[in-house]
Amino acid sequence: MVTLSEFSHELKISELGGKMRSIHLSADASQRAALAKRFDLAALDRLDADLTMTTERSDIFATGELNAVLAQTCVATGEPVPVTVSEAVTIRFIPEPRINEEAEFELAEEDCDVMFHDGQLIDLGEAVAQSLGLALDPYPRSPNADALLKSAGVKGEDEAGPFGVLASLKEKLEKKMMRDV
Repeated sequence: MVTLSEFSHELKISELGGKMRSIHLSADASQRAALAKRFDLAALDRLDADLTMTTERSDIFATGELNAVLAQTCVATGEPVPVTVSEAVTIRFIPEPRINEEAEFELAEEDCDVMFHDGQLIDLGEAVAQSLGLALDPYPRSPNADALLKSAGVKGEDEAGPFGVLASLKEKLEKKMMRDV
């Protein structure tokens, strides 16, 4: 297996041997810097995972908790937004499917935390990195974001929705009625 992950922690499947095994992973400074670049983070100060590995036939399960301390960049202001991630994770590693080129392969909702293995190795570090990526807010906002957006003329969700439009019409009607009096 060729590893391209910034936070690689490969486990030989043969060493699991059907026994339950606890594993603690912690990213060092260079791994955190590389992951911060990969996920476009302002900072990644900590990334740890405590996982219990179990096997069921050819499937391998990693269950436990992912913890991270990081900063994302606000989508509106560009300011760092501090974030603490404490996420329960369950990852199922299954053998790579043998699919001919014409077959379609769909993942069901319950398959979203599934990763494939080659029968020899699993990369637990990459699985933790991907779990971190899924836990990130795709649109982080600093406390100053709303004020900046409002000053730029961007309407908030409460103003742009149907009730916001009705409130705006009501306000206009009330102003018109006050002028007519």
